[in-house]
Amino acid sequence: MCPPIKHGPLHINPYTTPVRQDHGKRGPRGNDGAKKVKGRKRQILTDTGGRLLKAFVHPANEHDKRGGEALLLGMDLSLWPRVRKLFVDWGYRGLRGLASSLGLELEVVARPYAGVRGVWVREGEEAPELPRERGFKPLPKRWVVERTFAWLGRNRRLAKDYEANPGVSEAWVYLGMLRLLVKRLARAA
Repeated sequence: MCPPIKHGPLHINPYTTPVRQDHGKRGPRGNDGAKKVKGRKRQILTDTGGRLLKAFVHPANEHDKRGGEALLLGMDLSLWPRVRKLFVDWGYRGLRGLASSLGLELEVVARPYAGVRGVWVREGEEAPELPRERGFKPLPKRWVVERTFAWLGRNRRLAKDYEANPGVSEAWVYLGMLRLLVKRLARAA
């Protein structure tokens, strides 16, 4: 690290960014090495038709479960009285307690062997067969959110994260869905 340069009463270092500063010019950002995502993640809640109910944008270094918590806690269930069941991915399985406290049922949509790498057996016993499927087989209800992300990705502003403020990114997600719904209404009329 370079030594700071004194400029009058301020002591700044023009060669490096201050330690742990993550929101200088481009807002809070992070890095998720497992998903290879740099910047921000978008969490969305949709109905079974893929229409957006709620969105939340957070730095990528926060776990998906934390984003799911913020999404559920920020949701006003009086706006959607028919929402009773949530279909979630394997990463959100820790939200069962929060969902039940809100009066929602949480179902984890995953393969039966998700998270199983091996099985311990006693000496002399035969290992059970793990049900593995070859090739791609879509799981029910899981593709709905992915399809919505694909629809939103058609908007130039949502193809990449250009915004400095996560709240503005979230607003663009809502505007992208609004544009999609208006186009569908115009086509139907």
